[in-house]
Amino acid sequence: MPWTPSDLPTLDGVRALVTGANSGIGWHTVAALAGRGARVTLACRNTGAGEDAAQRIRDGVPGADLEVRHLDLSSLESVARLAGEWDGPLDLLVNNAGVMTPPTWQGTSDGFELQFGTNHLGHYALTAGLLPALLAAPAPRVVTVSSIRHHWGTEAVLEGNPAESYRPGPAYGNSKLANLLFGAELQRRAASRAPHLTSTMAHPGVSATGLVADPQGMGANPVVRALAPAAVRLAFQSAAAGANPSLYAATAAAPGSYTGPQWLGETRGPIGPARLSTFAQDEALAAKLWDRSEELTGVSWRWES
Repeated sequence: MPWTPSDLPTLDGVRALVTGANSGIGWHTVAALAGRGARVTLACRNTGAGEDAAQRIRDGVPGADLEVRHLDLSSLESVARLAGEWDGPLDLLVNNAGVMTPPTWQGTSDGFELQFGTNHLGHYALTAGLLPALLAAPAPRVVTVSSIRHHWGTEAVLEGNPAESYRPGPAYGNSKLANLLFGAELQRRAASRAPHLTSTMAHPGVSATGLVADPQGMGANPVVRALAPAAVRLAFQSAAAGANPSLYAATAAAPGSYTGPQWLGETRGPIGPARLSTFAQDEALAAKLWDRSEELTGVSWRWES
């Protein structure tokens, strides 16, 4: 029988953090985890929207143990603040938030291209900053959410999507390739330094979320922003279905594995092993990206914790 959220184990005592949790796949991920007893932090750029999202979950899951914290992944200062204020062990980190295909080059507050800076560098720095909390948990997991569009990425991922050669699709592909390279390299490094930590990866297929209409991405075009909500609901699978690979990766997937839908080019359907591009399997490229990311962010990894 295919895996479904009904197969989630009891998560009493588990403390989790999900980025981009106020809508879409992130919201459904939080709702499912909370429904099984986890204490979940919704890390959101807009805390007002986060509080509304948390209340919607409480309405359906009475007694859900939720908190909302501010996190802007496009700001290394914001990332460092959340990590520095974290208290106690962290059992599960779901690196879910993302920006998709802004029509023109946009920079983060630190000067990185918005997709590379948010989708990859922000999550890279967040995971590193929270590493002591993760290592303090008995069996911590890190889930990094990628995309079937990682197949658009190339070894140019190391360049970080420079303005002079910016194209929305390939830049997004590079940022999602970076997610996979990071997740796989994290598992390799954890195996020798902290074997109790598991890193997995997942992708949602093509799901009806607010990502298409996001003003930071394709929604920068007012026509797209207006038409996207209705169009994605008609064309794509639900956001709840899109959360299934993340939930499996968060609880049952093997270390270093990549999970996604199995039908119609991995766009929808029951979940299983997802296909990796040649670049996503390149261990040398992953190691180079890790070193480059550490150099760009200035964030160190405290494995001795």
